[in-house]
Amino acid sequence: MTTLDVISLQKACETAIEYAQKKSGSEIISITNALGRILAKEIIAKKNLPSFDNSAMDGFAFRAIDAGKRLQVVKTIFAGEVPHASCKEGECYRIMTGAQIPSDVDTVVPIEDCSDVTDDAVTIPANIKAGSNFRKKGEELAVGNNIFETGHILRASDIALLSAQGIMAVEVLMQPRIAVVSTGDEIKEPWEEANEDEIYNANAFGISALLKSFGFISTYVGSIPDNLEASINFISTLKSYDVVITTGGISMGDADFLYDAFIANGLKPLFHGINLKPGRPTMMGTMGNTFVMGMPGNPLTTMLTVHAISLPVLFKIAGANNIYHTFSYAEFSHDLLLKPGRTNIVIGKLENGIFIPTRNNKIGSGMLTPLSESNAVAYFGEDVSKVEGEDLIKVILFNDRTRAKENRSINYH
Repeated sequence: MTTLDVISLQKACETAIEYAQKKSGSEIISITNALGRILAKEIIAKKNLPSFDNSAMDGFAFRAIDAGKRLQVVKTIFAGEVPHASCKEGECYRIMTGAQIPSDVDTVVPIEDCSDVTDDAVTIPANIKAGSNFRKKGEELAVGNNIFETGHILRASDIALLSAQGIMAVEVLMQPRIAVVSTGDEIKEPWEEANEDEIYNANAFGISALLKSFGFISTYVGSIPDNLEASINFISTLKSYDVVITTGGISMGDADFLYDAFIANGLKPLFHGINLKPGRPTMMGTMGNTFVMGMPGNPLTTMLTVHAISLPVLFKIAGANNIYHTFSYAEFSHDLLLKPGRTNIVIGKLENGIFIPTRNNKIGSGMLTPLSESNAVAYFGEDVSKVEGEDLIKVILFNDRTRAKENRSINYH
């Protein structure tokens, strides 16, 4: 078995991202199916936003020089109308939110700020600022402005903006084809009967669900038995995929054949072992045009390492501009001792700006329930032996799809 030096989590992330190659190809899809997809071309505004001067309030539109005066109401303008300028000196318009503002007025005052309001007249306050509540044509977006860059990941708010431009189809990058593979003779699928000596396949379905929550579609292609020849043959069928994610079979145990089976299929390993708790056995490399991610077999470890390392790599392969995890600052709940000399992953609950370690960090890598009790993760560098209560730390939410362009992976403490 070929072995590599154990490297830091930061170095592992940087190395994997460096060698991950962007997938080529694009397709045109409806914006109704575009949530989470990555743009293949920039989007340029073809319509001013707003497309005409309009009112931000229900109120009265008037000339700013008439502030403080009592004005006659000459017309009521409703949203959807195309009004003509007809306001003379000492006059104003009653106007509704979103209604088009004629060219002969420049300020809108909310009705609740006025006095002596009748059907025919109104007294305008003297302290209203010129241009108030006046949304100018193109002030948000002007024709020709760049709305989104190539590589932008589309969010729900982006879909709304595209539809406001009259755009119903966009060109997006092809999604990477991802294969998820399990290993182990003891593995049974959830639809099979399992005796006391067998375990159900949690890893494959957990990984697929995690990837889907971030917009990636994967295919579970089955489980490899603990046999070198069978592993070599099985892996040879996976080279049509852009990414292969395996779980288990990559440690140094006598029955762990997977690493050697990948080597036999032309794998060029990038690293095999990370100075990380949990997640030390993690392996990544390239096999022709296929990027291989060998995850540990323990369920909690697998989910955490996929979240920490695999997701940024997948966003790089998918062609996204922003590939790194975003973080927020939180206050640590209480003192916690950590074993230095390695990066420690701590999962917990983020509530009201306070990060509370799940079960006081007394959890095993083979567990699953602590993940269900957690919504966030924190990373502590190799020199950290203690976190004190009220320390300000960086926290990453498990389900946060937003990505950072320059976060240098996770920027570990």
